[in-house]
Amino acid sequence: MDIKTLSLIVVLAPLVGAIAAGLFGRQIGRTGAHCAAIAGVLISFIVSVVIFLDVQAGNTFNGTIYTWMQIGEVNFEIGFLIDKLTVLMMLVVSFVSLMVHVYTIGYMSEDPGYQRFFSYISLFTFSMLMLVMSNNFLQLFFGWEAVGLVSYLLIGFWYKRPTAIYANLKAFLVNRVGDFGFLLGIALIVLHAESLSYVEVFEKAPGLVGTEVAGMGWPLLTAICICLFIGAMGKSAQVPLHVWLPDSMEGPTPISALIHAATMVTAGIFMVARMSPLFELSEAAMTFVLVIGATTALFMGFLGIVQNDIKRVVAYSTLSQLGYMTVALGVSAYSVAIFHLMTHAFFKALLFLAAGSVIIGLHHDQDMRNMGGLRKYMPITWVTSLVGSLALIGTPFFSGFYSKDSIIMATQSSSIPGSGYALFCVLVGVFVTAFYSFRMYFLVFHGKERFGKAHHEDAHGDEHHDDEEHHGLAPGQKPHESPWVVTLPLILLAIPSVVIGYFTIGPMIGFDPASIKDLPSVMEGIEKTFGGSAFGMALHGFMTPPFWLALAGVVTAWVFYLYKPELPAAIRNKLAGIHTVLENKYYFDRFNEIVFAGGARMLGNGLWRKGEEGLIDGVGVSGSSRLVALVARVTGMFQTGYLYQYAFTMIVGVFVLLTFWVFFG
Repeated sequence: MDIKTLSLIVVLAPLVGAIAAGLFGRQIGRTGAHCAAIAGVLISFIVSVVIFLDVQAGNTFNGTIYTWMQIGEVNFEIGFLIDKLTVLMMLVVSFVSLMVHVYTIGYMSEDPGYQRFFSYISLFTFSMLMLVMSNNFLQLFFGWEAVGLVSYLLIGFWYKRPTAIYANLKAFLVNRVGDFGFLLGIALIVLHAESLSYVEVFEKAPGLVGTEVAGMGWPLLTAICICLFIGAMGKSAQVPLHVWLPDSMEGPTPISALIHAATMVTAGIFMVARMSPLFELSEAAMTFVLVIGATTALFMGFLGIVQNDIKRVVAYSTLSQLGYMTVALGVSAYSVAIFHLMTHAFFKALLFLAAGSVIIGLHHDQDMRNMGGLRKYMPITWVTSLVGSLALIGTPFFSGFYSKDSIIMATQSSSIPGSGYALFCVLVGVFVTAFYSFRMYFLVFHGKERFGKAHHEDAHGDEHHDDEEHHGLAPGQKPHESPWVVTLPLILLAIPSVVIGYFTIGPMIGFDPASIKDLPSVMEGIEKTFGGSAFGMALHGFMTPPFWLALAGVVTAWVFYLYKPELPAAIRNKLAGIHTVLENKYYFDRFNEIVFAGGARMLGNGLWRKGEEGLIDGVGVSGSSRLVALVARVTGMFQTGYLYQYAFTMIVGVFVLLTFWVFFG
């Protein structure tokens, strides 16, 4: 089969699985539903591997599948662009999604919405594949919005829980803010380039340098790139549009892994990498991207330090790592951003699924203060969590080391405005990441056992449907290792979390994500410095500041939570003000509630009282009835039944008509 046919199979197979599980779930049962969904994603992954090998052999594809309509010179089409960037994303999305599908069999086994959940996650995979395989802005926007819609359904999967409804509505609204900017960027592109095709837009982009937005005086390409990046800020949860991501933990753990690892949050990073020929033409836009990414990388990491919910720690870790990817984009190291996206997908999915395994073992308790000493009860979960944590903090020879250190090197070698600030943020972020990662690791798997006791008030589980259901282990109960359908994906994700960086850094460095225009890479020096040796780079990593910062973070976490566990409380009391700011997440939520939600409430109340009650009800409905009554009363005064009064009225009427005719006729 040709690459066009294979590409159709990749996107349609998960869609068929979603339809089978969703529409026919009752008829085929639970086993049939998960078999259909898993088969669809498995086919997608296998065919993606075939396409990957074909692209590695030098074959690419850029063509139209279906033309929807044509308006003037603009074609609205469905089409695929299959190049190195696309096949990499296809492999990552389909493999991580496959692991999540298998994991879901064990994790959601007792949930009444079992078939519905499999339908949603398969549809989510289809939407993401449509996004990454698109060759035009129309299909990109379709995938963009489809991913947002399905994430809304998944975050609010347990729709009987008010917190889940609040979380999915928050995610939906915040993403609409980003999508508004994204749509404006696409509109500017269509207006000035008169095309939706990537290739045609990239070819015309150099000719738009020096052009300004009509009536605004802004450089056109800067406006386009910033608008597109605002869309990426929403999807990839960059400050200040990050507030939805931690609350998305209200969804089941499998979807937390899927959203945070390989699909929705990486869509923005992928999009900016794909649009690199545009961003390279605007230094102002690149600086904007760099500063936003650096701020997200550091300040979201600080929030991970004060979290007690195991899933929220991993969620804030995702926010911070997305900031690192954005920093790489901001210094033109697009290949490195995609490299970190790939390595992060594996170890972050591993950490989320391991957190879910812990939650299963503790009867749906997520509070780390109710854990401790799980190492001997859950050995597979313990080892795989350690692997994920070591990869996350950038330990030499682990996958995260190669991509994270490459980002730091790229930032060091950049001269773009804001690169000094970004370098400070990513270096301090190394210590912060190591500290909160191993704080979680030590609290969960080491130290004294704290389960089977009275729970903290804010402890909660993500599986419950009834607030009165018991969560956590009862006195005398012991944790247990999860079933094989949960531990097998952990093992399969742990393997690439260790080795994939070592084996892929060579092909990834110098890899052009746009595949359209050759861009100078700030990473060219890495291969020269280490002679193209991943082993040499890892050995050198033991002598670099990032390694010692990470080691300091691990040691600090060990002292605070194992050696001197009374220290955190003492420091918290000394730094109560800072701790309050972090606990309130820099007051972003409070600001949004007062300014945006409060403003919306005021506007809504105003429209209700003045518009609906005053104008529509008062003037429109009640006013019209009062007018009819007034007219009836006035005309009723002339209906007396006396002949002489009618004659007098006729005379007055004739007089008025004659007067009007004399003066105006």
